[in-house]
Amino acid sequence: MERTSNLQHRTLENNTSGWINGLIGVVIFSGSLPATRVAVLEFDPVFLTVARATIAAILALCLLGLFKEKRPARQQLVPLIIVALGVVIGFPLLTALALQYVTSAHSIVFVGLLPLATAVFGVLRGGERPRAAFWIFSVLGSLLVVGFALSQGLSASPQGDILMLLAILACGLGYAEGAKLSRTLGGWQVISWALVLSLPVVALLSWMRMPASFSGISTPAWFSLAYVSLFSMLIGFVFWYRGLAQGGIAAVGQLQLLQPFFGLTLAATLLHEQVSLGMLGVTVAVILCVAGAKKFAK
Repeated sequence: MERTSNLQHRTLENNTSGWINGLIGVVIFSGSLPATRVAVLEFDPVFLTVARATIAAILALCLLGLFKEKRPARQQLVPLIIVALGVVIGFPLLTALALQYVTSAHSIVFVGLLPLATAVFGVLRGGERPRAAFWIFSVLGSLLVVGFALSQGLSASPQGDILMLLAILACGLGYAEGAKLSRTLGGWQVISWALVLSLPVVALLSWMRMPASFSGISTPAWFSLAYVSLFSMLIGFVFWYRGLAQGGIAAVGQLQLLQPFFGLTLAATLLHEQVSLGMLGVTVAVILCVAGAKKFAK
């Protein structure tokens, strides 16, 4: 009886820690799209993608060396490559390209699809089996986001919206794969090794896509590059992967429904972009779906 009680206590403690770590990760990620929006006004999107990955990879390499981490096992290399393709290159590149066509406030709404994408890949790659009611709340939240996007008229910028949808799929796969791998490799180690694996490619591309001069780049653009390199590409994942591993991919993944709320707030305050009542209404409704999805996630 005492062993069962201790096990239940540890499970509850682990789940609580998972949600806290996941929330910290979401708060950090919420600044990614507004920062990227600022950066792509002055940096080439491809250069921005590979430059942020290069900077983060160099920092990750230093951390791995400092803590003398062992190299990943051979069977862990393919999942790490998937993580690299999904969150190191795929999502940043696709969102940077999309933000040439849409505002950060508009693109942030698509982030509401991430919980559903993460949950689906959590089932396919992580072996999780949420209850039926979970899918109702998760799909409802996603439909609210898609419905709002349709009401704004996707024909206004089909390129931007298609790129954002592709970015969400790449990110969901990278999240699920990284969370599964972090159970054995460790949260910060997963993103660090994924960055290091991508370093030869992104470093070469950074050199090839480097502009002839940086003299015209403003301070806000440099700060935005620093943010997406350090926080979006590295620090945020330390908390996020740890949270997904502790609390469950599908369950903690629903915290991403809060990301549009934080992101829209940043877009309005920092970029002075217009945030309509419709955007706020959808965000609030989507946030309410978190409670229902969380309740039935396991």
